[in-house]
Amino acid sequence: MKTSHRNLKEPLLQGETLVGAMTFEFFSPGMSAILANSGCRFVFYDMEHTGLGFETLKWLFATCRGLPIEPMVRVPRGEYTWLARSLDLGARGVMIPMVESADQARSIVQACRYPPAGRRGAGFGLAQCDYRGGDVGQKILSYNERTLIVAQIETERGLAEVDAIAAVDGIDVLWVGHFDLSNFMGLPAQFEHPDFKQAMQHVAHVARRHGKAAGFLATDSGWVDRARAMGYTMLAIGTDVGLLSDATRRLVDHASGGKGCDGL
Repeated sequence: MKTSHRNLKEPLLQGETLVGAMTFEFFSPGMSAILANSGCRFVFYDMEHTGLGFETLKWLFATCRGLPIEPMVRVPRGEYTWLARSLDLGARGVMIPMVESADQARSIVQACRYPPAGRRGAGFGLAQCDYRGGDVGQKILSYNERTLIVAQIETERGLAEVDAIAAVDGIDVLWVGHFDLSNFMGLPAQFEHPDFKQAMQHVAHVARRHGKAAGFLATDSGWVDRARAMGYTMLAIGTDVGLLSDATRRLVDHASGGKGCDGL
C-alpha cells in the first residue's frame, strides 16, 4: 500500500532530530507547501487554543498530500472523540495536552490503536487511506505503526507521574508545554528558574531512559539551542503568529528608519 507520507516514528525513536512547525492561526491552503519547502518534516495544527474545527482540519490534511511533510494535530483533550476522528481525517500524529497519569496515557493509546492493540473503530477507504482500497489487516498494522502519540507534560501532576506515563507502551513522545508547566509549578514564565530547568531536564532524561523522544516548541534560536542541549529531538520552531510578527516588525522598523510600530 503506497503512501506519499513517510513514517517519522522510526527515525525519531532512533534519536534523529526532527524539525517541524506548529500552526495556530494561518489555516490556509498554501501553508503546508510553505512549511515543506522550508524543510519542515511535520506540522501540528492546533485545535486546543484556536477554535479550529474538524472540517477545516480535514481540508488542511488534504493540502499535505503529495508533500514531504507529516500532518499532525494537537487535540483539545485526550478523549476518543477527538483522537479517533482526527486520525480518521488523516492525522499521522496526535498531541494530547495535560497528560497526568499512566491510566490516562493508556486510555489515549487505546483510542488511537485498532484491535487487538486498542479499541479504535474502523473507518477505512476514506481520508486516512487517501481514499484507497486494500487489505484491511495490512492497513490496521500500518496505521497502528505510523501513528505518533505525543503526550504533553505540562502540569505539576504530569511531571510527578512522567516516569509512569513514559512507561506506557504506545506513548512515543513526551512534549513539555513550557508555559503551562511553569504556571502549574507556581513559576509563571520563569524559565530561568532552577526548578523549571531541572523539570525540563528530567522529562528529557525520562524519555531517553524509556526509549521515547522528547519534544518542545522552540520559539527562537536560543530555545532551539537550549532544548537540543537537554536532549529534545522533536522540535517545532516558532509559531506562525510569532514568525510573521517578528519578520514584519523588523522590516517595518528598517523601512521607517527605526521608528516602527511597537505593536499592541
